[in-house]
Amino acid sequence: MNDILTIADLKARAKRRVPKMFFDYADSGAYTEGTYRANEEDFQKVKLRQRVLVDMTNRSLESEMIGQKVSMPVALAPTGLTGMQHADGEMLAAQAAEEFGVPFTLSTMSICSIEDIASVTTKPFWFQLYVMQDRDFVINLIERAKAAKCSALVLTLDLQILGQRHKDIRNGLSAPPKFTPKHIWQMATRPLWCMQMLGTKRRSFGNIVGHAKSVTDLTSLSVWTSEQFDPQLSWRDVAWIKERWGGKLILKGILDEEDARMAVSTGADAMIVSNHGGRQLDGAPSSISMLPRIVDAVGGDIEVHLDGGIRSGQDVLKALCYGAKGTYIGRPFLYGLGAGGKAGVTRALEIIRKELDITMALCGERDVRNLSRRNLHQGN
Repeated sequence: MNDILTIADLKARAKRRVPKMFFDYADSGAYTEGTYRANEEDFQKVKLRQRVLVDMTNRSLESEMIGQKVSMPVALAPTGLTGMQHADGEMLAAQAAEEFGVPFTLSTMSICSIEDIASVTTKPFWFQLYVMQDRDFVINLIERAKAAKCSALVLTLDLQILGQRHKDIRNGLSAPPKFTPKHIWQMATRPLWCMQMLGTKRRSFGNIVGHAKSVTDLTSLSVWTSEQFDPQLSWRDVAWIKERWGGKLILKGILDEEDARMAVSTGADAMIVSNHGGRQLDGAPSSISMLPRIVDAVGGDIEVHLDGGIRSGQDVLKALCYGAKGTYIGRPFLYGLGAGGKAGVTRALEIIRKELDITMALCGERDVRNLSRRNLHQGN
């Protein structure tokens, strides 16, 4: 991993090691992928204010997200099928995050289950919830997260209807993969990935199979998931979930000032400005372009985080300057996982930490909690 210097380096290595269908799943957006590209490109438009001849010693990246101490204000985002980038992927990523001192968020659509993560970690992790029409299953997920001592529930609001991702359809994506000539060829050209997957029993959706009604195999799972996302999800459901959960609640998928003000009224602990990584509404604005507007709209009444487009520590710093109290990385840690398992996830975090630290120093700041819009160049 010593020759890996950037998140782009990890991406290139992951592309060589992970079967195409699963790499494409991580590296894709909806329809034209315009919003996916904008998430990255709009960060480049934000310019930093360089300062010189200031004391740059004794710098600190330590902060808090929803009252939880973090070694830097970065969490691993909830990502589906993580265990298909690398065998036992969610478990390895959770361990790397814990050792690094940042939160790990497990997706409902993970390969490893809530219980799997709890078995290999010693500190509480976060759990991301999709609200399904089967409310008994939702209640079961919440209770399982409580039993695992998860310290926050991340409720995703922007997946009532699944956005179309052309690559997944063309690739015939499934977990576990189908045994067609195309899929067999993809796996045969990735022998190390195959050997690792043969060494684990976790190859399907661990939070769902055996827990949801009548979901016992791949066929029943496919039918169930296609019917279960709830298009009638409303703010009333958020109140019900908040009461049922009873702990820290983070609302993910806010991209509009009016929705942000509604989120404040729910009493949630934080919101995540996010467009689902460009995987839902193609043509929506980038997360970073909406962040300052949403921060201004809520006026400090709720903690604001950002997800989407972060590929460097500089991107993290820009989000913090605009008022985010925390950020999330999805694809960067997935690239790390595909490139080198647990060590790759750690490397992704190291890259972002070093870039954030050096950039902060060159902006004339020593404490990450002091970053603000004064650190951004206003001459654009």
